[in-house]
Amino acid sequence: MSEPVKAHSVAEGPEDGPVVVFSGSLGSDHRMWEPQVKPLVDQGFRVIRYDTRGHGASPVPSGPYSLDDLGGDLIALLDAQRVERAHVVGLSLGGMTGMWLGIHAAERIESLVLCCTSAKLGPPTMWADRAKTVRENGTGSVAEAGVGRWVTPGYAAAHPGQVAYLREMIAGIPAEGYAASCTAIEHLDLVDDLPKIEARTLVIAGAEDQATPVEHAEVIAGGIPDARLAVVEDAAHLGSFEQPERFTALIVEHLEATR
Repeated sequence: MSEPVKAHSVAEGPEDGPVVVFSGSLGSDHRMWEPQVKPLVDQGFRVIRYDTRGHGASPVPSGPYSLDDLGGDLIALLDAQRVERAHVVGLSLGGMTGMWLGIHAAERIESLVLCCTSAKLGPPTMWADRAKTVRENGTGSVAEAGVGRWVTPGYAAAHPGQVAYLREMIAGIPAEGYAASCTAIEHLDLVDDLPKIEARTLVIAGAEDQATPVEHAEVIAGGIPDARLAVVEDAAHLGSFEQPERFTALIVEHLEATR
């Protein structure tokens, strides 16, 4: 594990409210969680969103990155915010980071929401190849395909402005940060450790998610004791953005039940 970075973060909501930390997807920054902020703040939660190392306004140390690095960064963020325990909501790479915390830093987790993610996402060569592509050609070279995985064709046709916004988000990620994060996914294998997670866990899958299909959510929900699985129709990989009302309702319901 390398030295933690001081991740760029944005905190909103009452300072004395229960803390919910949002951890994002590969190729995103904290803005991907914009639809979730107001509904949670209105419920009295303190919402902290952050940019993963190598993404957005966070530092970009040279790679490769490991899941240990990403988990260590999130613990450092909690320490910096003087947060003992937090609800952690993660999507894709953010969900992998959440699972890592559930396994290695259980005392910091109030509950987990794992969205459109995987405990083992092969084949490893795909991630090595994508890292090579991005290092050679920049993140703009994978932005179109990335948005194609993030939202369904129907959403893309109906919301061209939002698709352009997401495409620019991916293209704006530093190439080294994106590529180095691919290595963390390349070496990911948390399947055998899932039973160690004691936090109350909700797993949300997008029915149309081609990047982390529903079977991946079923593995996670089956491995974590008493985890609950919800499948949202008409949602691809960035389900929290494409179907914000349904994802947010599930998240709030889970947080309230834990509270």
